[in-house]
Amino acid sequence: MKILVTGGAGFIGSHVVDIYVENGHEVVVLDNLSTGDRANLNPKATFYLKDIRDRDMGGIFAREKFEIVNHHAAQMDVRKSVDDPGYDADVNVLGTVNLLQLCAKSGVKKFIFASTGGAIYGEQRTFPADEEHLTRPLSPYGVTKLTGEKYLHFYQQTYGLDYVVLRYSNVYGPRQNPHGEAGVVAIFASNLLAGKPAVINGDGSQTRDYVYVGDVARSNLLALNHTGPQIFNIGTGLETDVNTIFKELNRVSGTGQKEIHVPPKPGEQRRSVINNRKAKAVLGWEPGVELSTGLEKTVDFFRKKMGIIR
Repeated sequence: MKILVTGGAGFIGSHVVDIYVENGHEVVVLDNLSTGDRANLNPKATFYLKDIRDRDMGGIFAREKFEIVNHHAAQMDVRKSVDDPGYDADVNVLGTVNLLQLCAKSGVKKFIFASTGGAIYGEQRTFPADEEHLTRPLSPYGVTKLTGEKYLHFYQQTYGLDYVVLRYSNVYGPRQNPHGEAGVVAIFASNLLAGKPAVINGDGSQTRDYVYVGDVARSNLLALNHTGPQIFNIGTGLETDVNTIFKELNRVSGTGQKEIHVPPKPGEQRRSVINNRKAKAVLGWEPGVELSTGLEKTVDFFRKKMGIIR
């Protein structure tokens, strides 16, 4: 199939491109490289240096004749969304609408949307949260992702655009940027290896559902052949606290750093974990990489990137 992957030079998007190429699909990447990296680009993919908000992409869609659009380009930094909700909405809402309008005009058959299970449910009432859980996001980022899902429903009802929404938990793994939008795994791994303090916000008992990026990429592969409209949680269903992440990365990196706690970040969600039973039953997906193995792979990536010889 001919597939456009937006954000295909980014952390998750580049892994999605790789698995699509490995399975024989023709892939085109669209990325403005604001957070993406040319080093992540698959050499077998066609690349366009464009922003998803650009209004002059009609020629690209007409020329390439995409069958599927996989949308990973986004403003992904939760704290940045709080500081500048207007910019967050500009990228995540207007950028998504721009793509959907291009899909409707050019006859794209399916839209795969990278959403969030970590931010869309807000403070959960049930653990783990399934797809029917109330959506009460606590950040503009979560609000914009939920808005994108609502626009998908409109375009499906109005233009017949099929879609699959993948609500990710906290994704980690190789290629994650330890700056800006990064999660705690990338920050801790890079700091520990560089001999810098890996500080824990608050008491470190806050929990997240950590899912390995390779498993996330595989969910995008399975979504290609799934007829929607449908929403799936993509996570492990397991809670891990930040203290445990620090201790495991400290062990794997062999740095022996002592725990350093700083005051908690205001408004930080205490617990987040999502139920993946629907993805298992309908999509045929389940996580395959254990947390300890995934953290080892992540540390190995940063070690090589930083030129550290064991």
